[in-house]
Amino acid sequence: MRSKNLCLSFTSVCLLAAADSAIAEDWKYSLKAGVSNMPRYSGSDERMTGPVLGGKIVSPWGIFLDTDTGLGWGYKDNALTFSTYVGASGSRKDKNESLHAGSKRLKGMGEIKARAQVGIKASYNLGGVIVGATLEHALKDDDHKDNGKAFTHLELSLGTNLYKGNYGSIDASVSSHFGDRNYLQTWYGVTTDQAAQSRFKEYKAGAGNISNGMNLSWSLPISEHTKFSTLLDVQYLADEAGKSPIVERRLQASVMGMVEYTF
Repeated sequence: MRSKNLCLSFTSVCLLAAADSAIAEDWKYSLKAGVSNMPRYSGSDERMTGPVLGGKIVSPWGIFLDTDTGLGWGYKDNALTFSTYVGASGSRKDKNESLHAGSKRLKGMGEIKARAQVGIKASYNLGGVIVGATLEHALKDDDHKDNGKAFTHLELSLGTNLYKGNYGSIDASVSSHFGDRNYLQTWYGVTTDQAAQSRFKEYKAGAGNISNGMNLSWSLPISEHTKFSTLLDVQYLADEAGKSPIVERRLQASVMGMVEYTF
């Protein structure tokens, strides 16, 4: 889940640079590659380093295919950016793997499988301050009783550009994440069966605020089609999530650096 949230945060920061652009008249393609370092799962005090790979195709009509979000449609004008999409939710394993969120400390908790989800993302430029919102709903996974319930996640953000000049562009934003009862229970709760199979005591999480934090992004053009970007994302887990027995550290920090080529 952390890797996906980091990519989503990075995408929301990139909206700051895209808010002044209209939909391209031609097809657009982009490829990205980099590396990230983040907690093994939301609430973990272990860290993992792994590759960041992805791409995006945007048609002249706003239809896009994005490895971060999925298949969707987007619209942009001078102030408003809007998109809706269908893709895959985050996932978590109960063992250590270099390319997947999760940890062997979660042994017995079971795997949270990725499942289909729908999303809506919008932002509006209020004279230099970007107000953003992302709403995602993951569908039910019938094969997993403990971790397969449908859930909904909402992110609200405020961002602005701090610097734009010879040394690139620096953007910052603050954000809050919210989830329904099923979201909090899936990612932070411990059911009776999970408690019997793991080292954690039973915990029933309620709906509400998941985390609050900020991110800082620096983007530096290398050439006409290539740019280098870095992102620092810091989140502090709120009460319903922070009190979970699986949470070892409430302050979660992630960093990422990547090169993106657009053509």
